[in-house]
Amino acid sequence: MSYEFTNIRNFRNRFVHSLIFMSRIGKKPIEIPDGVEVEIKGQKIRIKGPKGEISREILPEIKIVQEGKKILLSPKSKTKRAKAFWGLSRALLANFVKGVKTGFEKKLEIKGVGYQAKMEGNDLVLQLGFSHPVKIRAPEGIKLSVEKNVISVSGIDKELVGQIAAKIRKIRPPEPYKGKGVRYLGEEIRKKAGKKATTTAK
Repeated sequence: MSYEFTNIRNFRNRFVHSLIFMSRIGKKPIEIPDGVEVEIKGQKIRIKGPKGEISREILPEIKIVQEGKKILLSPKSKTKRAKAFWGLSRALLANFVKGVKTGFEKKLEIKGVGYQAKMEGNDLVLQLGFSHPVKIRAPEGIKLSVEKNVISVSGIDKELVGQIAAKIRKIRPPEPYKGKGVRYLGEEIRKKAGKKATTTAK
């Protein structure tokens, strides 16, 4: 059996398994908790809750309906594309419901002598060893806050919260020797031995 044929077969098997998994996710109804309102007009859905409101256009391959306190999704056809987006659409909507109800939050920790963060209005100002401070403006729907050396990124859109947190971490990722930089709170950094330690070990 050729290497190329094996790779094609493995890719096909992974793709089929992925479709089955996404279909299982898509079949699960989304429970609408108390305090959350849902409005569906064609392919557009609006979800409103204590934390805010979010609207999205669902792909035309997916049918979306509300039955009582549940949101139900189903593919409009049996195509692979429809099945793939079925589970994805369900996962996104479930996150929107959770987001407007309780919100999402990512926390980052700053480590390093002289490294610090503070808020100036809606701007996050970072001192991370560069010749100048780095400013990040909180986009619409995102709240930034600082307590000591911990930065909090919160909002109703899970994807956007993750993107902004990743953007902040990328400014000064933790270096592998002393771990200085910006990391997710609780993130473990694999540290490398310094040159001196390596020489001594030899």
